[in-house]
Amino acid sequence: MQLLKDIATLGQIPALLKLKKGMTPRPADVTDCFGARVEENARQHGNHSAIVCEGKAVNWSQFNALANQYADVMRDQGLVRNDRVCVMMENRIEFLALLVGLNKLGVTAGLLNTNLTGRSLMHCINVIEAKKCIFGGECAAAVEEVQADLALASASDFLFISDAPNNATPCPPWALNLDELQAKASTENPSETGHNTLGQTALYIYTSGTTGLPKAAVMSNRRYLMSADMSGTAGLKTKPGNRIYLCLPLYHATGLLLGVGSAFSTGASMYVRRRFSASAFRSDIRDNHCTHMVYIGELCRYLTNIPEEDGDAKIPLHSIMGNGMRPDIWMSFKQRYGIQRICEIYGASEGNVAFANLMNKDLTVGMTSAEVALVQYDVDQDEIIRDGNGRCVEVSPGEPGLLLGKITPDTVFEGYTDPSATEGKILRNALAEGDAWFNTGDLMRVVDVGYTLGYDHYQFVDRVGDTFRWKSENVSTNEVGEIINGFDQIKFCNVFGVEIPGADGRAGMASLTLNEDVKALDLERFSAFIREALPSYAVPVFLRIDEDIDVTGTFKMLKGDLRKQGYDIEQIGGPVYVMKNGETGYTPLQADYVEALNSANAGF
Repeated sequence: MQLLKDIATLGQIPALLKLKKGMTPRPADVTDCFGARVEENARQHGNHSAIVCEGKAVNWSQFNALANQYADVMRDQGLVRNDRVCVMMENRIEFLALLVGLNKLGVTAGLLNTNLTGRSLMHCINVIEAKKCIFGGECAAAVEEVQADLALASASDFLFISDAPNNATPCPPWALNLDELQAKASTENPSETGHNTLGQTALYIYTSGTTGLPKAAVMSNRRYLMSADMSGTAGLKTKPGNRIYLCLPLYHATGLLLGVGSAFSTGASMYVRRRFSASAFRSDIRDNHCTHMVYIGELCRYLTNIPEEDGDAKIPLHSIMGNGMRPDIWMSFKQRYGIQRICEIYGASEGNVAFANLMNKDLTVGMTSAEVALVQYDVDQDEIIRDGNGRCVEVSPGEPGLLLGKITPDTVFEGYTDPSATEGKILRNALAEGDAWFNTGDLMRVVDVGYTLGYDHYQFVDRVGDTFRWKSENVSTNEVGEIINGFDQIKFCNVFGVEIPGADGRAGMASLTLNEDVKALDLERFSAFIREALPSYAVPVFLRIDEDIDVTGTFKMLKGDLRKQGYDIEQIGGPVYVMKNGETGYTPLQADYVEALNSANAGF
């Protein structure tokens, strides 16, 4: 059996050699962009399917022509290379064509989360100094709420794209009707495309914000195309005639880089859904002959838990790529749906290193060509361990350690629009004088998966420090804590993540110390306060009331023991409360609900 696995590994060599050539960083002044890739697909595969979405289908020639029309309109609106605009639209053909049209002009698109409203939406538009806001009819209400308070001109800087027949919202009087302008525009390839360089910023992809104030991560043409080429060539391994199932929000990097990028890179087709539906998954795959898919772990967990049907293992899907596939569901998901290839990846929108399981090994995020280090981290003290010279200490083989990615000319840390936020993620003089490393905030370990052509393979262990992941979003404990401390009954709070069996990531929990004159937390008022101040995924699931908060000698709050106790009411001396799945207020945590949580029957 091991010999067969080793032979299979050797079979990956041609793709890996091709990948190595494509992934060798090219100079920033080389001309290329994903808009140019779409033009190439239109030339070479014009009659091949590009996108199927909601009963509509376009081939590569038609898709390229629509993108050109959007580019023509945006040029007429005065946009030029390096200008910035915001785009707020759900997954659909128009959204992707608009991004390609903007990229052809060299205009940077900030991809707004379609769930944003109010202050957080204003922040995301303002932080990149957007010159235009382009939105779909499905998002009109959210944009209308803030449009008068933005530094954008009514009736000229807002552009509307209809969502008919799904949404009958008409173009508001304070926006231009982009549909009417697009219908009259040229379908010819714009000349600007050939002058776009790899070093230009293609996109701003916002990190998950817990206070409603996300950071805009910089995505250059080079990083986008390297991810797209990696996915298409050696990850999903797509080609014209294949179809990729895309149901993740495309304002996030996973679907947009791995899935859409693979199609742009290889000419494969995409089946695009607005949002994930577990009940529609199998019929979507069968009816549209989807052979590839981009996933996140939470999606796969849902699909593992739905009732089995005859023929689950015979659907056309055979290769998937994504992140967050946990070991407890990996093999069962693979066997149930007849998956031949799981290409788990690891990375961050703003990070300078990425891992990919290109050799199809089980239970690993794969390998990287970047220089990385795993250093010792004290989870209980929540800090990096350093030696007598103040240097980080690398872990022994097989031991978990904090992952650092070395910042070099080939592995640039592009960071955020905020320089201070960028600097905050860099460790300087970590292993040697003058070096600089990107701090991922994640624990990883090297694992033995058999013959790997000389590459180490890594396994994700956990997030550490001040961030945990829940509902496929990153939650900053510091930012949540700052919000909670604004409630008038709270003296201190310590926020951390706890594991719930059967759920992906960690659920938020807050240890609260009340003001001296407060006898009991006003649960109704606090519940309303926290739900209004935080997005749903950042609202702590659990609360515990403690007399005091443990801190280190430098007054850093300790979380280790709290994480170990979790929501075990037998170990916690004070009151414990829970906001149950689907409810809007906190109630006392009782033993029967603890049992439901521990048996994975609480709906999380």
